[in-house]
Amino acid sequence: MSRKRRDIPVFDQPLIETHCHLDYLKDRPLEETLEKTRGVNIERVITIAVSPDNLARVRELSGRQPWLYGTQGIHPHDAESYSDACEEEIRRHGKDDKIVAIGEIGLDYFYDNADREVQKQVFRRQLQIAAELDQPVVIHSREADEDTIRILSEFEDTLKRRGVIHSFTSGPGLARYALDQGWCLGFNGITTFNKAENVRDIVRMAPIEQILLETDSPFLTPVPYRGRENAPFYLPFVAEKIAEVKELDLSEVLAQTYRNSLRTFFPAG
Repeated sequence: MSRKRRDIPVFDQPLIETHCHLDYLKDRPLEETLEKTRGVNIERVITIAVSPDNLARVRELSGRQPWLYGTQGIHPHDAESYSDACEEEIRRHGKDDKIVAIGEIGLDYFYDNADREVQKQVFRRQLQIAAELDQPVVIHSREADEDTIRILSEFEDTLKRRGVIHSFTSGPGLARYALDQGWCLGFNGITTFNKAENVRDIVRMAPIEQILLETDSPFLTPVPYRGRENAPFYLPFVAEKIAEVKELDLSEVLAQTYRNSLRTFFPAG
């Protein structure tokens, strides 16, 4: 595999950005970001819904280019804003042509921005939508490993298409459960942080066949660009770090994570 070196590495093999928030980016015009993203051979980008306020915005963004896609779902931070109308909107648009998953949904006991019982109820309701629509799920779990396992176990038989636990920073127990159940784990710029050895330990234990690449931009900018707003075009640094940590050839990581992304979100190819 040949590779040209610039400020950001450019690979001959394509990448898929599986998790970002295009509507949160502020540093430059969106079209400039998208042009730069395509310039580092990122073939597809998935922008993620998180709140009742941006469900429609994500749908609009995903329609701007053939290679942009989106999700529909409510983040646990906004669980208390979930309503029947919101649920109906997610269900109505959850299988639109450019919508590839239900998410970002889950539990967050670190910030506790919403009551935990409400978070669990909203998590279950959205998993049920995914099961009904036969869509994969993008899951957020922070400091909530046991409850995440407990709730996911309720859907082992009904949620046929699993999905990803994104920005994985949880413990090995949740990692083992998720991997055994056929979920992918999503890794981003955290893997490059000096103090993130716990995350790199999970990268080492996870089969490359169940790893997805993401940026979670504008958050979690990878080294060597920490301190700047993150963007999808920094994804190559994540791929390099995964290859380094797993002691695999970079071309193998690029090829396999690309296949993993297609299998998870684009089963038709």
